[in-house]
Amino acid sequence: MTIHVKFFASLKDKLNLEDTTVEQANTAGQAWDIATDNADRPSNVLVAINLEYAQFDDTIKAGDEVAFFPPVTGG
Repeated sequence: MTIHVKFFASLKDKLNLEDTTVEQANTAGQAWDIATDNADRPSNVLVAINLEYAQFDDTIKAGDEVAFFPPVTGG
């Protein structure tokens, strides 16, 4: 079961990780834990599964894309 995991903006820089794949993750949170080797989760991180906002405890399945990014502001 392959899950595609992406990190954007300051998360990409902080973790030195842009995209990767993980196996055996059942939730977005598990994908974070596996991809980041259990790095602390910032409290304000946004999660998307297949381009739709999600939560860390939402279920994922093979072929899904999970993205993590900091809050976005506009002007």
